[in-house]
Amino acid sequence: MANRFLHLVRHGEATADGTLTERGERQARLTGRRLADLPIAAIHHSPLPRAVRTTQLISDNLPGVPVQVSELVDDHIPPVPDPQALPEVYARFLHGVTADEYSAGARLADAAIERYAVPAEVDTHELVVTHNFQIGWFVRHALGAPGWRWLGLNQGNCALTTILYRADRPPALVIFNDMAHLPPELRWTGFPAEQHI
Repeated sequence: MANRFLHLVRHGEATADGTLTERGERQARLTGRRLADLPIAAIHHSPLPRAVRTTQLISDNLPGVPVQVSELVDDHIPPVPDPQALPEVYARFLHGVTADEYSAGARLADAAIERYAVPAEVDTHELVVTHNFQIGWFVRHALGAPGWRWLGLNQGNCALTTILYRADRPPALVIFNDMAHLPPELRWTGFPAEQHI
């Protein structure tokens, strides 16, 4: 039975224009050191600048590992099966999301699950550098939670989440939002109100 470990990392702290802050750069370098001892076979990342730069800094510690951009893990709104049935706090948060945005998000989210959230034929470790909502979507899927439950699964910048996929059993959430590789000053102590859902 082959084990597929999917390691998910949110990009480092960034400014509004997508540039990593000094803290974000430090977070990414330390995350690369954390992952250096794992047999990472490939790195996939969002095309947005904050994820691209985070990937560059992480991959400095993973020489020779192929790096590939993937729109499947870009920053988008994952599906919400029935926006009208959401808890009121989440309905307010998503107010203004258009039907087209939901449709595009659903397409990308489903394709990401089909591509990454599946068993492998041989033992493998892959890294995906992405965004808060996308990690929440993978975790929601792994736990078999309702379609909207990616909401509220918040990730710290450069936190590590790992999901194990095997052919003969459901996915296993191995690590969630782990920031042990970051010193206290680089961890969040709670999201500002506008950043958490």
